[in-house]
Amino acid sequence: MGKANKVKREFLDVRDLVELVQVLKDIADMKFHDLFAKRGGFQRFGESFAEFFRLLDTVNVSHPLIANTSKDVCIVVVTTEEGFVGDLNNKVVTRALELRNEYPEAKFVTVGRKGVMKLEMLGIKSEKTYEELAEKSLYDLAVLLKDHLVGQVMTGAYGKVIVVYPWPKDLQTVRARVVKLLPADFIFQKQEQTVESFTKVIEESDPLDIIGYLAALWTSSKIYEVMLDTSIAAVAAQSQQLDTSLMNVKKEAGNVKLKWRKARKGDIDKSLRETFSSRLMTKR
Repeated sequence: MGKANKVKREFLDVRDLVELVQVLKDIADMKFHDLFAKRGGFQRFGESFAEFFRLLDTVNVSHPLIANTSKDVCIVVVTTEEGFVGDLNNKVVTRALELRNEYPEAKFVTVGRKGVMKLEMLGIKSEKTYEELAEKSLYDLAVLLKDHLVGQVMTGAYGKVIVVYPWPKDLQTVRARVVKLLPADFIFQKQEQTVESFTKVIEESDPLDIIGYLAALWTSSKIYEVMLDTSIAAVAAQSQQLDTSLMNVKKEAGNVKLKWRKARKGDIDKSLRETFSSRLMTKR
């Protein structure tokens, strides 16, 4: 039974590997669903935020975060540092390069060391980078990025800010998404139709200051949502990779199991032949 025992040990190793990959995939799936459930809060916040703007007569107020004449464009590229997501980061960088064809003079701000490296390999230098993702929370990173972007828009260095990031539609569908972050003129599209319904509103502060503060707050919230979506997308990509690996390992386990059965049958046949030959020799 020597050969069968060797194959059996190989089968047990592969079976243990199947169990390990299955555990890792289950963890990734649970993490995805946990993070995905948190996305609902952003929708509720956005609805409440839009309702609040109905109280302000912003139709005739001009603010750089809402509308500006600068033609300079900033492309924010958001990548992830997680493992098994190389293809996902490539999709984001490829989409950013397509935007660069549309805005040849665009400046780049890159989040994630892998994104910085990929762009540098293509000869694109980022004006501002955020590479130490593991050292900061998503909120802290969102605030830092917001401060930079809002500051640049307020000084006229940026006119339009576009974000490219990995967006998870569901566990099986992840793609690179493009959203316009600033100017946030779309916040007031519905407000123009409803502001007349409020005729008695006390404004203790200058509406321009209020709008600037709220637009910056909205920008922080949107960037944080982008960062959370990036984390969710990374987990989804990991789950997809682990699912593929699990299928391959299970297939290998099936092949080794079949090989073990054949080896065991071969050892039994060999043993029977040796026993039969031994009895024949004894009778002679």
